[in-house]
Amino acid sequence: MQTTQRYVSRLTRQTLALVLAGGRGSRLHDLTKWRAKPAVPFGGKFRIIDFPLSNCINSGIGQVGVITQYKSHSLIRHIQRGWSFLRAELNEFVELLPAQQRIETSWYEGTADAVLQNLDIIRSHTPEYVLILAGDHVYKMDYGTMIAAHVENEADITVGCIEVPLEEASAFGVMAVNDEMQIVEFTEKPENPKSMPGQPTKALASMGIYVFSTRVLFDELLRDHRQETSSSHDFGKDIIPSVIKRLKVMAFPFRDPIHNKEAYWRDVGTVDALWQANLELIGVSPELNLYDSKWPIWTYQEQLPPAKFVFNDENRRGSAVDSMVAGGCIVSGATVKNSLLFSQVKVHSYSQVEDSVIFPDVEIGRHCRIRKALLDRGCRIPDGTEVGFDEAKDRKRFYVSPKGVVLITPEMLGQDYPHGL
Repeated sequence: MQTTQRYVSRLTRQTLALVLAGGRGSRLHDLTKWRAKPAVPFGGKFRIIDFPLSNCINSGIGQVGVITQYKSHSLIRHIQRGWSFLRAELNEFVELLPAQQRIETSWYEGTADAVLQNLDIIRSHTPEYVLILAGDHVYKMDYGTMIAAHVENEADITVGCIEVPLEEASAFGVMAVNDEMQIVEFTEKPENPKSMPGQPTKALASMGIYVFSTRVLFDELLRDHRQETSSSHDFGKDIIPSVIKRLKVMAFPFRDPIHNKEAYWRDVGTVDALWQANLELIGVSPELNLYDSKWPIWTYQEQLPPAKFVFNDENRRGSAVDSMVAGGCIVSGATVKNSLLFSQVKVHSYSQVEDSVIFPDVEIGRHCRIRKALLDRGCRIPDGTEVGFDEAKDRKRFYVSPKGVVLITPEMLGQDYPHGL
């Protein structure tokens, strides 16, 4: 066991991780109007980017670059505040890589182009392997086992994959594999995805996680770069499909190592998915265990007082049931049910909050009724407001998702966005 650990730890020390955190995140609508998708809050105190970054640190990968682009101010500040604990003397870092037009006089034009434009920085760190990660998914994964499988298989590229329902597979890159798990076909977001052999209701989908042997990465990025008109310079659309027949590209199924079952992984790229994934956390035994001391999720954390619940009168009792409530919150004579409150939320007397996700620094006035809502940071909800009871009325002022979640932002209320979004 110790020999295996030493083997994996040597490989992780030779790996540079690149987190792609520059996407627009348009499916989250107004939540990404002023912030990058990886900076969206999640889980009561974290941001989405904290999950892949924590996976890197917990996996023993201490060299990480975060590639940023759109609306990146709050993301950059969060990383500077929360991820500056690594020691440069030990060659550990989380380095920010904004679009700098180092090779082309343009913004990043695709995931592969984003990495290409940082080739000189990658070379300077001399990694044996490069781990490419998406910065906008929520999961806990030991990347060391995937890198070890890549080396043992003598692969050129290894693709992390999960099983997804066939009806949802069109949103992913879908692959076919042989008996050795070598990928023989890869199609990005196919209209008619193919099912897995023996499992007609499932497809094998890419997680957007790739391990490259460094020389292979350089060669394929430069080859793709030369295809100026025929390529969109994206890993899933262009790089991976183009190398299937030339190189050894392996699939690495992401499974729960303890129970050998499908592991927790969420693409929280829509309002419905983000709302649901947050509320899943309040269950008695949620799939994503945030209380796991062996695999902590690191983040920037303000120094806040404990949550407080005040008043105990018959019609004015401060309480929260089947909920998660972060530090700095005050529930004052109000009722919170089946909801998740981020830090410094204030809910005033005689109000009711149910089936809702409330981002930081929100204040809900008196006599409000909030149901099945997602309130963005800094919202000030006026006294007597009702949300989630009259869909036609809600649609006139707010965004209502396909599954009926009401998204409210400060702008929708005629208020300014708070500093520190």
